[in-house]
Amino acid sequence: MSGMAEIVYPLFRSIGRGLAHRCPNCGQGRLYGRYLKVEPHCANCNHELADYPADDGPAYLTILLIGHLIIAPLLFFPIIWRSPPQISLPIMLTTLLVVALSALPRIKGGWIGLMYALQVTRRDEHLHTADAAD
Repeated sequence: MSGMAEIVYPLFRSIGRGLAHRCPNCGQGRLYGRYLKVEPHCANCNHELADYPADDGPAYLTILLIGHLIIAPLLFFPIIWRSPPQISLPIMLTTLLVVALSALPRIKGGWIGLMYALQVTRRDEHLHTADAAD
């Protein structure tokens, strides 16, 4: 059982650090320089942060989570589909925009933490693409 704990703890620690917008290696340095722009290197430990591919994964996961956790439950409330669209659409779209834009950096940070824990880097890109099947 201790072998499994040795694998799981660093995984969740790295993901948690990414969710907190921190370097997955040391947990101290900033992950982002701007909104979604990953710092090239950690200012604290000099770990290469830009080496972990995020690509489209965080965007897909954000859409999946928002669709299942927010949009789907809203459809159960009759007030949503009985109210005039001029009222309900601006409210719902603004809320979804705010939720999506605030969730995306956290999900991207968690994704980078996952890539760090699994040791997947851009150098391994040729192993993780459908182009390799050709």
